[in-house]
Amino acid sequence: MADKLHLTLAIAEHPHTSAIRDGSIPIEGVDAEIITVKPQIGAFRRMVRDVEFDVCELAPTTYIIARAYGAPFVALPIFVVRRFHHSGMLVRPDAGIATPKDLEGKKVGVRAYSVTTGVWLRQALMDDCGLDASKVTWVVDDEEHVTQLRLPPNVVHAPEGRSLADMMAAGELSAGVEGAAGIGRTGAPTGGWQEVEADYPDLLPNAAELEADYYRRTGVYPMHGTIVVKDSVLAEHPWVAKSLYDAFDRAKREWLERMRAEGPKNATEKKYMKLTGIVGPDPLPYGIEENLATIKALEETAFRQGLTPRRMRIDELFVDPVRVPERI
Repeated sequence: MADKLHLTLAIAEHPHTSAIRDGSIPIEGVDAEIITVKPQIGAFRRMVRDVEFDVCELAPTTYIIARAYGAPFVALPIFVVRRFHHSGMLVRPDAGIATPKDLEGKKVGVRAYSVTTGVWLRQALMDDCGLDASKVTWVVDDEEHVTQLRLPPNVVHAPEGRSLADMMAAGELSAGVEGAAGIGRTGAPTGGWQEVEADYPDLLPNAAELEADYYRRTGVYPMHGTIVVKDSVLAEHPWVAKSLYDAFDRAKREWLERMRAEGPKNATEKKYMKLTGIVGPDPLPYGIEENLATIKALEETAFRQGLTPRRMRIDELFVDPVRVPERI
């Protein structure tokens, strides 16, 4: 290992990253020390606040915000979690909400304003359903990962000691984002949380049809986890970008080949197999060109939603591994 560069990698366990985590697919020129943080959003916070790892899986909205405020790390176009987001806005049946426009003037719960699930969900409702998100009061019960972020005036914190789940049950919220991103949990996210039942109807019961149509029209396929690398690492060792990209790409391709041959073995694999019916044979496309529409959509909506102080160029946000030299 003496001739290899030691790097710490905080990446979550996914079927398509496990071969990197266990070392069966090496990263060319890198002695990888895998750091496990559960839940992974704990690593998000440690990275954006303390730049603790050399390489980290990070929520893309959190990354764009951090980069806009000068974070000393940059992303590679490796997106390890994908899903569509017309679904996931749960509404109280007695709140008088029949369409996304009906959310205007209401209080809606989301764990944090910058949580990527909430950002993509607002983007879908804004761009595809005519919602004016600035007319919604967004109620949050967690702090933002990026401490420099200044929240818009229509974002308020839940009262001390109250969870979004409790507020939704009591009728103090008219709607809320599903699951851990909103009304499906209590407790501090970085310290572990307790899942709670949130049995409310979805705002858009035909979300699956809308998502497939939206992708066909726009090419936007929302991403979640992306991989960031310290600027200092790439300044001294620019080849690391290509080594990382190649390893993640190989791990993903081998996983896809196995899943096609043997069939999906768990809920995550079943989800991605189903998504191939919308996006084609690769449900986790990597690369800048392949994801240009999606990257631009997230950057634009982050600015429109008041999350970034300025517009960001693609070359500010991503290193193109195709354009960097290989290790000599």
